[in-house]
Amino acid sequence: MVEHAETDEAILACREVMMELRPHVAREHFLATVRAMQADGLRLACIRDGGRVVAVAGYRISSNLFCGRHLYVDDLVTAESERSKGHSKALLAWLGQQAVENDCDVFHLDSGVQRKRAHAFYLREGLELAGYHFSERLKPRG
Repeated sequence: MVEHAETDEAILACREVMMELRPHVAREHFLATVRAMQADGLRLACIRDGGRVVAVAGYRISSNLFCGRHLYVDDLVTAESERSKGHSKALLAWLGQQAVENDCDVFHLDSGVQRKRAHAFYLREGLELAGYHFSERLKPRG
């Protein structure tokens, strides 16, 4: 079952799994970073198995001229030891349902070009490869 991580304890319980996808985020800044992102609209959701977080998603619902009201997935990760057990599939389906329930026109996410297994998963789940994402790093990661 998917649950929102809203308390400090619940957010911190998501940290180890999220760090597999975002290792550049300093462990000691994780909670403060998530709290700041929540002020900008981030919602953090997770799946637990035996009380332990095994999959995490960060998402936001907003609007823009490009796609109208939309649910955008910032992060979607399942712990390496828990992959191929259906957790990401369940989380992705739940996110899609959140988009429907929140009257979104579009459900979308970006995925790094190196994440071939993730791309295959998203395509199997019915998502379309819809464009390219371009960026320029303005400050060093750190």
